[in-house]
Amino acid sequence: MSKENTGQYSEKNASYGVESIRALEGTEGIRLRPAMYIGSTGIDGLHHLCYEVIDNSVDEYMAGYCKNIQIVLHKGNGISIFDDGRGIPVGPHKKYKQDALEVILTRIHSGGKFDKTAYKVSGGLHGVGLAAVNALSRKFLVKVYRNGKEYIQEYSKGKPVTEIIVKEQAAEPITGTYIYFEADDEIFSTIEFSFDTLSRRIKEMAYLNKNLRFVLIDERGDEEVKKVEYLFEGGLRQFVLDLSAGKKSIFEPPDDVFHFERTVNDIIIEIALQYNAGYNEVIMGFVNGIYTSEGGTHISGFKAGLTRVINDYAKDKNLLPQGDSLRGEDVREGIIAIVSIKHPDPQFEGQTKTKLGNSEVDGIVQRVLREQFYEYLQINTKTARNIIEKANEAQRARLAARKARELVRLKRKQVSLPGRLIQCRETDPEKRELFLVEGLSAGGTAIKARDSQFQEVLFLRGKVINVLKSRQVKALSNKEIESLILAIGTGIGDDFDLEKCRYGKIIILTDADVDGAHIMTLLLTFFYRYMRPLIEIGKVYVAVPPLFRVYLNRGTSELLAEKNHQYCYTEQERDELVSKLVEGGIDPSRIKIQRYKGLGEMNAEQLEFTAMKPYHRYLVQLKIEDAASADQKFEQLMGSDVTFRKKFIMEEVFKHDSESYKKEYGVEIPEEEEEEEIKEAEEELIDVEISGEEEPEELEL
Repeated sequence: MSKENTGQYSEKNASYGVESIRALEGTEGIRLRPAMYIGSTGIDGLHHLCYEVIDNSVDEYMAGYCKNIQIVLHKGNGISIFDDGRGIPVGPHKKYKQDALEVILTRIHSGGKFDKTAYKVSGGLHGVGLAAVNALSRKFLVKVYRNGKEYIQEYSKGKPVTEIIVKEQAAEPITGTYIYFEADDEIFSTIEFSFDTLSRRIKEMAYLNKNLRFVLIDERGDEEVKKVEYLFEGGLRQFVLDLSAGKKSIFEPPDDVFHFERTVNDIIIEIALQYNAGYNEVIMGFVNGIYTSEGGTHISGFKAGLTRVINDYAKDKNLLPQGDSLRGEDVREGIIAIVSIKHPDPQFEGQTKTKLGNSEVDGIVQRVLREQFYEYLQINTKTARNIIEKANEAQRARLAARKARELVRLKRKQVSLPGRLIQCRETDPEKRELFLVEGLSAGGTAIKARDSQFQEVLFLRGKVINVLKSRQVKALSNKEIESLILAIGTGIGDDFDLEKCRYGKIIILTDADVDGAHIMTLLLTFFYRYMRPLIEIGKVYVAVPPLFRVYLNRGTSELLAEKNHQYCYTEQERDELVSKLVEGGIDPSRIKIQRYKGLGEMNAEQLEFTAMKPYHRYLVQLKIEDAASADQKFEQLMGSDVTFRKKFIMEEVFKHDSESYKKEYGVEIPEEEEEEEIKEAEEELIDVEISGEEEPEELEL
């Protein structure tokens, strides 16, 4: 038995003397505490290494020297990044008595971003970027093209393996930096980069840096090489238009976008926005090309400035009742906005830059937005009236929703929890788990299967409303939504309070069929719109029950996980297991297969073992890897634009291009047949991942 550390002082164990003081040199500290520098040692931290190198290349673009960035995924889990900028400086460094290249690659807080003559603004991770990548790579190769020469050096785990090799370039010398690295599998839980994750990230960066070309190549496949290329001449304008695809614009003309770029006190502010007829608010903030998921002073300044300028315009034009004012949530309904600033000295809260802290930015963004947007509204009067009308409608809906929320709050005080919630004994919210189960029969089985110490069950009798097509007041009138809000305890929207969450895990448990998947998707849509922080911090999970139980009608076999039976989650897994049993000498007549069409077909013991019991169950944790992509996917699959969804299904599911179909067959797709196919495909699409990233399926340990 191991002894628990009580935290008490022990004379025998104390060894705090001069000899215990240790100063970590070079990249030692990074390898010792990698998460302090890159956020995590999982899949996110792995990709962060790549982003650090790309950020340095983008710095060269912002300084006016880089036009092209190429990223290649190599076989063997290596990745290379090349840019045609000036190349990392080389040559003796006066202070450190070593080459400047080695200084940059082995010392944190080194590099050109600390000398404002080299870069006026820059991204990268507080000056630890390349040093962190080098330290956390089992192999790191750098090639610098500068001064007509090629400078080559190789590292391993932050230590030089070779001296700097200098070669003369060819007849037509180039400039730039090439970096190849292989992440250290002793540090990272996975070292395989995702093509889709990188593709989305560089597409985002291409929007933010107009006319900068990004090329991503994947050479890992045995067959064809995958390649994407992004260059956007429209920059943020194009970003907003692409995010608005499938949404009905209220601007006149519909493809118009409000956009401006201003420089104040060396801070560059660029904003683009458009309004649509929907109810969702999408505001994305970037600082020096880095997405700030937690916002910051640039976003608070934008919101305050937007609220004030729309109120000022509405009052000046007598479009509001005397003494009335619109609130921020009223004027932001249906907005899609990108707020990008470039700051010479950004102060971030948190090492991985998720929130901007510079106080002066708030006022600057407010002021320039009010000036620029007021002028735009003065010129574009039809658009201005549409925005004010929409805000007035949102205000009326907000007041109605407030009454509905007050009713929910009143119920929460009168009846602390909904009657369909089966509670547990655990008093610590972080240790409690909530299972959302469809139907009474499945709910009854789940109640028997749960651990009454820490697991609670809320069974849903009907389908949850699609909140993406409904205003808040209608959503709150839905009994299932009301039960969810009461059970979870956080409230929604402006009333959301994470500290009041009653659970450490919220687990969606539905049938493994189309209806179950539909309910799961409606629940995810609800969490995405009204309780998004729960997804962002990783509290929302989907339980994956098995589709099959393969068992022997007599006897046992070592080939089966449970001796007599084994659960399978896919048809392929089932077929492979049956083949393995037959090849292992099991008589086919002894092999039986049970297909689970619903949770109600499992007994309590089976449901407990496969979906509810820690260490055995199979859970998928929901995350939002890419906010823009997530919003697009939700809008495509759950939004109100049927035409846009039809096009998405035809091209993404059936791989039909409407124009190609017409050209090949001479006719358009028959409407009735198309409607049937669309309906079937919509059901199939429920299984499509809608969070912007194929989530890692993690067996809970």
